[in-house]
Amino acid sequence: AISEPLVVGTPYGGGGTASDNVYLDGVTKATASVRIAHDSILAATLAVARDKMQGVGAGPAPRPDPAHDEALSWKDLLDQGLVGRLRVSGAQLDAAFAGTKWAQDGAGIDPEAPFIDLYVIDLGPPALARAVLAPETLSEIARFTARAPDDELVLLIEAGQHGLVSADFVRNTAPDRLTATQDGLPLVLRDADILPELAADLPPELSEATKMVVRLDRRLGFDPTRPWELRLQAVREHGMFQAEVGSAHFPLVLQTPERFFLRPAAPDRISPVQQALRNRAADLWALGGFLGLLMAALLAQSRLAGLRAFTPVRLGILCVVIGFVGFWGQGQLSIVTVMAVARGLVSGGLEVLLYDPFGLAIWGAAGIGFLLWGRGFFCGWLCPFGAMQEFAHHAGRLLRLPRIEPPASLARVLLWTGPVAAVALVAVAFLAPQHAEAAAEIEPFKTAITMHFDRPWPYLIWAMGWIAVSMVWFKGFCRSLCPLGAVMRLGGLLRLRAFIPRRADCGKPCQLCRVRCAYGAIKRTGEIRYSECFQCLDCVAIHDDKSRCVPLVLAAKRKARA
Repeated sequence: AISEPLVVGTPYGGGGTASDNVYLDGVTKATASVRIAHDSILAATLAVARDKMQGVGAGPAPRPDPAHDEALSWKDLLDQGLVGRLRVSGAQLDAAFAGTKWAQDGAGIDPEAPFIDLYVIDLGPPALARAVLAPETLSEIARFTARAPDDELVLLIEAGQHGLVSADFVRNTAPDRLTATQDGLPLVLRDADILPELAADLPPELSEATKMVVRLDRRLGFDPTRPWELRLQAVREHGMFQAEVGSAHFPLVLQTPERFFLRPAAPDRISPVQQALRNRAADLWALGGFLGLLMAALLAQSRLAGLRAFTPVRLGILCVVIGFVGFWGQGQLSIVTVMAVARGLVSGGLEVLLYDPFGLAIWGAAGIGFLLWGRGFFCGWLCPFGAMQEFAHHAGRLLRLPRIEPPASLARVLLWTGPVAAVALVAVAFLAPQHAEAAAEIEPFKTAITMHFDRPWPYLIWAMGWIAVSMVWFKGFCRSLCPLGAVMRLGGLLRLRAFIPRRADCGKPCQLCRVRCAYGAIKRTGEIRYSECFQCLDCVAIHDDKSRCVPLVLAAKRKARA
């Protein structure tokens, strides 16, 4: 677990007995390589844990300032709190084991004498190292720092009876009786394999004490300028044969002042919205170019519809919609967004929509389309699942399948199924939000576009079934059950103009456009039902074609006779 001090390797002798370290004895070869991989993974994991779980943004690790020169004596170090000290008497040790089976196993310890008398000095800052170390050890520290500039060295001096490690400890490994934490997360603590000699002006009793230099890696998130905790473990054994081991822990909180360090400027943190925009910048530029060209073409709809290759051009655009907007960009709009907006307007949290700038751009384009063309811009040109249904329709014609149209009365009833579904889904989002995701599966968009048909068979049957239906009933889902289409009808009320040209003869008596309209969006009077129009431009092509538009054909014949 990330909260435990993990050591790659094995404890030596009985060194691992009751140790707080967790030893990973799973590698018999290349242990150094595994340790490097372990440290790299641990660095990334700890960075995420500190940033997300603990709410501490560590930022770049501070480095000792080599230019900071400060003359410090041992008394100065003590007076300024630059030396951490942990004192535990024999009586305090007995109190730690009181009430346990190990309470009587410390017989012979003087209750007044210091069982632990630990001094801790940060050797990273040169001024502190010069104050406590002999010149020979300072040179060794300098050579070590040149090899490992990211390691923070710490001097431990234990002048009591306990010592620092067990009798089986091996140098250059993780100390078995010492652990360190910061922000509640473990620090990687290892022996630096340096035998320190103290400065001549330090108290003589310290020279006779147990000394050890340990290292902590600043790359793994260690920051000596913020509080961190060093824990010394005291162990007692109960029984003569296969003795039971008990332990007590004594913590010491340490912190080195900022003045001894240089802190690199932390990189500017960007918001999730900015991160999303940066990650999808290329896609957004491509989408913007595609939408601009598409809107320009539809604004010149008469020229577009008048192309001899209009059908191949339209199908090419729909291929881009399926491949780029749908599969690649995941820009399939959904009723789920409408449900989220409805809840967000009541409870807040609409900023989540900004995390998907690609989808938001599609929504923006659909909104502009409402003003210019009603629902037709999205439903007819930008919906990936609608494009799939249109290709299924053309496949049905190539296979010479029958084309089925429901009776006019049934078709009018089916137009209400979409609005009913939309209202029901919004109601579920408020009344039973735990079922909202399941209810939204009425849309096959997630299966067909988001998941690329990689779903369990009930979802596949639903999505592929509607595509199969479209081979005989043109865009059956769009024209009946689609809840998003129902919302788009409401958006179409914002339409500012009637963009489809009409003549006085349209519907009186000419019915050609009405008969050819695959959506049933033209009344017998020739009037366009824009709430049902998908902007396929078939009627525009007929309107401007002198060989197909009945009023134009009759006018040409009258002119020829005259």
